[in-house]
Amino acid sequence: MVTGVCPWRGRQRHQPAAAGARRALPAELAGGAPPNDENPRADGTNREALGRSRGGLSTKIHLAADRRCRPVTRILSPGQHGDCPRFIPLMGQVRILRRGKGRPVIPVKEDQKDHRRARGRRGGRPPAFDAGHYRQRNTVERCFSKLRQFRAVAARYDKRELIYQGTLDVASIRIWLRDPVS
Repeated sequence: MVTGVCPWRGRQRHQPAAAGARRALPAELAGGAPPNDENPRADGTNREALGRSRGGLSTKIHLAADRRCRPVTRILSPGQHGDCPRFIPLMGQVRILRRGKGRPVIPVKEDQKDHRRARGRRGGRPPAFDAGHYRQRNTVERCFSKLRQFRAVAARYDKRELIYQGTLDVASIRIWLRDPVS
């Protein structure tokens, strides 16, 4: 299982002012309306997973993907929130049943580790190097690339978090249908 985070910034509006555009607002109106968030969530998170940054509104998708670059589970958060606090809840959502007892783990022999350390830089591959694991380092990025193929996911046209989660679910289902479990 591989996890990753990708910030999405949809509908960015940074265009130069056109000729004859309106002038700046007076100071009392420049701040805009106060936030209308009278009923915040009990867990203290943003209600619609929209974060404010210099680039505009953004949303982060915290995603766990399998080895075939298919989304397994995900959590949405505002774009300015950190990645580490979402890792444990994300891993808590993953449930994978094993068909048997699991895979046997064959450890590297201690004398081989000592020999490689003694040779230093000329000692070949590091003792903890796993070529299969190294090959799968970009699995989550490839999963995000598959999700970006859906315009509604990449640009986040949806105002409400629940509707956007549904859009992500539909995109994930289409990805799973293209590459089913065999």
